[in-house]
Amino acid sequence: MIPDLKNKVILITGSSTGIGAEAAKAFGLEGAKVAVHYNSSKPQADEVVAAIKAKGGEAFAIAGDLSKAGVAENVVKQCVDHYGRIDVLVNNAGSMVRRCNVADSDDALLDELFHLNMRSVVAASRAAIAHMRKQGGGNIINTTSVAARTGGGPSAVLYASTKGFVSTFTHGLAKELVKDNIRVNAVAPGVILTPFHERYSTQAQLDMLKATIPMGRLAAANECNGAYLYLASDALSGYVTGQIMEVNGGQLMP
Repeated sequence: MIPDLKNKVILITGSSTGIGAEAAKAFGLEGAKVAVHYNSSKPQADEVVAAIKAKGGEAFAIAGDLSKAGVAENVVKQCVDHYGRIDVLVNNAGSMVRRCNVADSDDALLDELFHLNMRSVVAASRAAIAHMRKQGGGNIINTTSVAARTGGGPSAVLYASTKGFVSTFTHGLAKELVKDNIRVNAVAPGVILTPFHERYSTQAQLDMLKATIPMGRLAAANECNGAYLYLASDALSGYVTGQIMEVNGGQLMP
């Protein structure tokens, strides 16, 4: 157990499936109060909430399409309205939308990628910061990607570029907020077996990526849990801010 996470309020965007869902359940096991955000996957979000409650935890679900203006702020508001505060914001929601070479892309694809993967991170953070300042501190954890440093897999440079923004935003925001006792860090997953890759990657592409990983395998979604728990705990990582924690099986060694 990580004692200082007990009763902390954790909002995780995009936590109905994959990495976010596993992180939500892990925080629940630590006694945190979890807000499980989803866009269209209500049954899956309800399952995550039920799993947390079944282990004695506290959780509820919040719906919202973060690609739309104003929704991220409303999601944060719903969390605060329900629990009375927000201690940790995990900006995890994101999408590749589709694999597409730059030459074949259009502005509609760019808008969808930028609004969800970039604008929502800024908007949710901005909304959370106001509450965290009043509370005397807090913690923001962004989900970036190994793609931010490698340029992405096949036909994924646009997605990778949005994650590059998230990484740079993490560094810069950490500097802005250090005086407010708000730490800002990020987790950069490698190739994780989640609905993300089920949707956007072929088996041949996954096999190609696996060949680049020294550990010789793809990761399960729950293998990112430790990174999120560590960064959320002031007791464990109180002197850590502006950092990107790589979870990639050795695929990238900075």
